[in-house]
Amino acid sequence: MENKLIKVNPSDNVLVALADIKSGETHHFNGKDFVAMTDVNAKHKMAEHDFAVGDPIVMYGVLVGKANLPIKKGEVLTTENVKHQSEKATKKTGDLGWDIPNVDRWKDKTFMGYHRADGQVGVKNVWMFFPLVFCENKNVEKLEAVFKELMPKEEDPHTRYLRSLLGGPVEEEPKKNRDENYLDNVELKFLRHEGGCGGIRQDSDLLAKLFAGYVNNPNVAGATVLSLGCQNLQVEIFKNALSEMNPNLGKEVLTFEQQEIGTTDEMMQLIIRDSLEAIKRANKIERKPAPVSKLTIGLECGGSDGFSGISANPALGVVSDIFAALGGKTILAEFPELCGVEQELMNRCVDAEKADKFIGLMQDFEKSVVAAGSGFDMNPSPGNIKDGLITDAMKSAGAAKKGGTSPVVDVLDYGEYVSRAGLNLLNTPGNDAECTTGLVGSGASIVLFTTGLGNPMGNPIAPVVKISSNTGVSERMSDIIDVNAGTVITGEKTIQEVGEEIVDYIIDLASGKVKTKADELKQDVFIPWKRGGVSL
Repeated sequence: MENKLIKVNPSDNVLVALADIKSGETHHFNGKDFVAMTDVNAKHKMAEHDFAVGDPIVMYGVLVGKANLPIKKGEVLTTENVKHQSEKATKKTGDLGWDIPNVDRWKDKTFMGYHRADGQVGVKNVWMFFPLVFCENKNVEKLEAVFKELMPKEEDPHTRYLRSLLGGPVEEEPKKNRDENYLDNVELKFLRHEGGCGGIRQDSDLLAKLFAGYVNNPNVAGATVLSLGCQNLQVEIFKNALSEMNPNLGKEVLTFEQQEIGTTDEMMQLIIRDSLEAIKRANKIERKPAPVSKLTIGLECGGSDGFSGISANPALGVVSDIFAALGGKTILAEFPELCGVEQELMNRCVDAEKADKFIGLMQDFEKSVVAAGSGFDMNPSPGNIKDGLITDAMKSAGAAKKGGTSPVVDVLDYGEYVSRAGLNLLNTPGNDAECTTGLVGSGASIVLFTTGLGNPMGNPIAPVVKISSNTGVSERMSDIIDVNAGTVITGEKTIQEVGEEIVDYIIDLASGKVKTKADELKQDVFIPWKRGGVSL
């Protein structure tokens, strides 16, 4: 590597180490010599000049902290000598221009998707089974075992490995069942959760909206819904949420209430009979061409590192801007990871009403976290800190790069469904699972998930594409990474080139030509956000 230091923004006063730097090493950057006063591990930051206590730390062109101790030029920034600090915003103060990218390469592109009656187009064809309350989880589990008869027969390789350790025969992997019972054009997914009753009523209402969003998601052909009967999340609450979200849904939604039907056996037979016929109808839906503007892309990061904000995240920003220019929809979530860049995002909002909603949601979220004895400054995880993200504002400034530079057309609270083409902001926690679950509930048909440390998580109904920020994790965890953006760090490719490659990958994925690693590993994670419990 020719140069081990970079500056992300000309106004920054810190440098990022692209590789490990030993104490005493001298590195020439931007016409100056820098002597490392301490060891600086790759992904961490080095002081560009001396800092006194209280001096601002600037990265990505924004305030990301202040010096908590005197820091010498060439010294590494740590959680001991830097404290979280960010700029505060209260209202929209201007408009930011947007250089619309040239999208001639994709404007006539189509993907082969599943067309729904309301005009949405999915990239999958899923029939869902889910309970309105945790009391029905066991019955959903039983249904999953029963309906395995309709799915290709597979044996987990780890089961064969265990058998080999026990001295048993190791059979070859069984061939997938392709008899007349196999439905080859519909996927069956079985969701379970711990909500629907107890807690506060608002959590059940929010769960109803989330499930409505899942049924409304274009990747879903229909659903089988189980209810006990006496729970907080009543069937009518769910049906009303679904009707309010989309009165022209046009999908089969079967509901079964155990306390009305009677015995478990009676209910199970009824569910199996009716669901089988509906699933057979869903299996007849075929892929047809659709413009790429019909895609809705969720933007998220998890297990981030010090390279995420300078490789994978800005590559997603390129993707977001391209889809915005094509008339598609993108959704940027994780509000605790937008701390410190509120003013920029507000100025990108298409009107003051959207900007006010955004800052209102941000402030309410932060108040709830503080009331619980924490704060947004506690957002970086131990893994984030170990790999160079030492303040929430530093992490947020890099995370926001996923949203590119296009105007913010709408601001959504958790459980609200996307409707406007362009970049949308969605209020979710930074927690990976709760965020992904929320993105899909708000209409994301594909989720792009950047990671620097590695994360295997997927979703039951939407493909989750893992983009690594560095080549090391891509090679070390090749079974979970789909796209390597580490080539930006090594200088092999530009951010623009990686972003464009991701767009091409998305179109192939949407057509069913490729499959994400998370889907191959059946990483079907579904964890709703319990706002009453507060989550970062």
